[in-house]
Amino acid sequence: MADKNAVVNVDEYRGVWTFAEQRDGNLLNVAIELLGEGRKIADELNTELTAVLLGKNVDDIAEKLIKYGADKVLYVEDDLLSTYTTDAYSKVIYELVEERKPEIFLIGATNIGRDLGPRLSARIHTGLTADCTRLNVDLENRRLMMTRPAFGGNLMATIVCPNYRPQMSTVRPGVMEKAKYNENHKGIIEKIHPYLKEEDIKAKVIEFVKSSKAEVPLEEAPIIVSGGRGLGTPEGFKLIEKLAKKLGAEVGASRATVDAGWIEQAHQVGQTGKTVRPKLYIACGISGAIQHLAGMQESDCIVAINKNPDAPIFKIADYGIVGDIYEILPELIDALDHVDDIMDAFRA
Repeated sequence: MADKNAVVNVDEYRGVWTFAEQRDGNLLNVAIELLGEGRKIADELNTELTAVLLGKNVDDIAEKLIKYGADKVLYVEDDLLSTYTTDAYSKVIYELVEERKPEIFLIGATNIGRDLGPRLSARIHTGLTADCTRLNVDLENRRLMMTRPAFGGNLMATIVCPNYRPQMSTVRPGVMEKAKYNENHKGIIEKIHPYLKEEDIKAKVIEFVKSSKAEVPLEEAPIIVSGGRGLGTPEGFKLIEKLAKKLGAEVGASRATVDAGWIEQAHQVGQTGKTVRPKLYIACGISGAIQHLAGMQESDCIVAINKNPDAPIFKIADYGIVGDIYEILPELIDALDHVDDIMDAFRA
């Protein structure tokens, strides 16, 4: 473990690293988002972008990371890395960091990332800014400007780590734009076999038990229909669900409706919920508090329906409808039924 009293020469550290999180051989979307953001930062700093991949028999993912823009992939393969454990992953990555000295390390703010990031930063003795929603670079000092919600989302704080390296942050899924896949992009895959023993892992994974409750994949949804306090009652979500089903969409919600117990927290969009960027976001009865806007304002197209013409949501909406939700949504659903009838006629 790094000596906490040691003086760090920040000039010895170069390169941007991203943690390529995979589960059961599947690369998580947040890993692709980190590559997209990491590529921008690496280009600004005129340095190399490296993806760090741990696992067993995931060679195809290593190849994919190159196509998504990584200049290099540090692919650490071992039987003991096939399943995530805090001890094994933090040991292996800590040793890589100590040897290679990256100046920036980005990790997704997933369940695994939120476990790995703090353990890793403590071992390295560097700072960690958690749950970031924006990253910028101070080029003159090669400092990463890490912005995250603070005080319950009521303000945004920008944090720097001037004296220690690497500069680490966990980044909220769905916030950053995904890297573009380029079949022609070339890079280096360095396969590493770590010195890892069973005794290094204190907690053993005996069994995986999947939740019987289906996960709400808001971050990956192309269309989201969200309800807010303007619905008036929890029954209003039945109408939201009906429209979502018609559009093949997922159901989102504001924090106020979650706090009121109208819908489960898994549906919450916003700074204290999930950050999304679908192709279409329909906000029904959502006034547009800054905390909610921060979680969806990057959507390609925003449609707002609210009876208050002065609602802040209209300032960022591409299309706005002023009126009663309970009059507008049934009309919209009925219109979509007619569209289906017309499409069926064409198919016939």
